[in-house]
Amino acid sequence: MRRSARYGVGMSRNIFVLTGAGVSAESGLGTFRDTKGEGIWAKFDPMKLATPEAFARDPETVLAFYDARRRNLKSATPNAAHFALARLETALAAGGGALTLVTQNIDDLHERAGSRTVIHMHGELMKARCETCDGVGVWRDDLKPSQACPHCGFVGGLRPHVVWFGEMPFHMDEIDRALRRADLFVAIGTSGAVYPAAGFVAEARAFGVPTCEINLEAADNAYCFDDARYGPASEVVPAWVEELIGPA
Repeated sequence: MRRSARYGVGMSRNIFVLTGAGVSAESGLGTFRDTKGEGIWAKFDPMKLATPEAFARDPETVLAFYDARRRNLKSATPNAAHFALARLETALAAGGGALTLVTQNIDDLHERAGSRTVIHMHGELMKARCETCDGVGVWRDDLKPSQACPHCGFVGGLRPHVVWFGEMPFHMDEIDRALRRADLFVAIGTSGAVYPAAGFVAEARAFGVPTCEINLEAADNAYCFDDARYGPASEVVPAWVEELIGPA
């Protein structure tokens, strides 16, 4: 723990939480960047696997990469951090407040833990999108270039419903509105290196919102936070939620 502050639900009725890969790491899903150079993008070239150009050039390789990640996600389970955030959402709603849960993650572990409203700014791995008609639907199996879109019937246009490098994240207007009405901003398990998400804390501070970082170690933008708690998400997040709303 670097700095500590206490926030009661009465003081923070509208809480904005941003989660990154660190919240799901203990569920067996790898992070993309870490200080040890062991993240996913240290092992794989994102320019060959996570850009529109890579998909146009070699769709089979790109789809196979996401098929492997989808299979890994199916075997993963939510951890205590996911469940604690779902409990916080319920408690805030009961008291007349709200939790805005924005995630950079493309997994569905928040939903599986019971969170009812999750904003996936980088998309969702368990969905596919058609580049021809923009139709989006649940897709839990492998995705092949030869498959037809269930919405329009076009063959060859289905891709993972995720945001690739060079593409605009989803729901940015909704996120901006939530930042403006927040009483507390919290980033959990984020590297602080990926924009625009890494800039949310500065936006919150500009609006006069207190800020808190919960992470395994200090993020690149740790200097922006008023409060910081360091340690495994499965331990630190439940403890923080208990500070806010009491024990389960």
